[in-house]
Amino acid sequence: MADWDLGQLRALAAAADLGTFDAAARALHVTPSAVSQRIKALEQRAGAVLLRRDRPVRPTAAGEPLVRLARQLDALTADATRHLAGDATVPHVTLAVNGDSLATWALPALAPLAGDVALRLVREDQERSADLLRDGSVMGAVTSQAVAVQGCTVEPLGVMRYRPMAAPAFVDRWFPDGPRAAALAVAPVVVFDAADRLQDRWLRARRVDPARPPRHLVPASADFAAAVRLGFGWGMLPAQQSDADERAGRLVPLTDDAVDVPLHWQQWSLRTAALDAVADALRAGARAALATPV
Repeated sequence: MADWDLGQLRALAAAADLGTFDAAARALHVTPSAVSQRIKALEQRAGAVLLRRDRPVRPTAAGEPLVRLARQLDALTADATRHLAGDATVPHVTLAVNGDSLATWALPALAPLAGDVALRLVREDQERSADLLRDGSVMGAVTSQAVAVQGCTVEPLGVMRYRPMAAPAFVDRWFPDGPRAAALAVAPVVVFDAADRLQDRWLRARRVDPARPPRHLVPASADFAAAVRLGFGWGMLPAQQSDADERAGRLVPLTDDAVDVPLHWQQWSLRTAALDAVADALRAGARAALATPV
């Protein structure tokens, strides 16, 4: 078993977090030369280059597990200090959560922890959030990836069910005869960003080339729903965002079918009281808000 030097690991993580050796040195209250020497010593110990010396510096594939280890050791050290010394410092937990979950069920689920845990929330697409776990940027993630990242555990949370929704006036204008393929090929569509594939999946199921209809990019969950409600285009919305507007007549479904996105909770395998509390809160919130896979 390798015996890693904590000071060297902290220098590596600080450089990866802050982007330069100078910034890492200021954070650690040492000289840039000391940071450089510690990282070089760690690279010799690991037998691999751990940082790309670009601007900003970035961990290599070999460096990512050690950056994650450094952050995990800091979290465990802080947790032990609070328990042994009666430290009243509020622990920090950094999470990656997809925008739709943040805008609907995740924040209410986490709200009871607001006085006990300082949450650092990173909004990231559910298909890409596992990358942040892999490089150690976050301690846990709501993600669509069912295979555990190395050094992490994974469990299913439930399903976010998306339906194609639009404003009634939009439907009257673009789909007077229903959402037929010819109409879908020209009707504007709202997408979250360039990586959003939900609308594409639904169009392909109807034999429509997703590249054909004009697109509005609206990269914020609440604004995305507002754009659909205002008639910019049609879009896939989760029930948690569309149900009230549908009951009020502000939105109508194009069809009754849906696209299901299974969500999972992945977290570091280590256990801290704060991370356990976050995981418990998200499990409870998901049970109340998400659909059960069919």
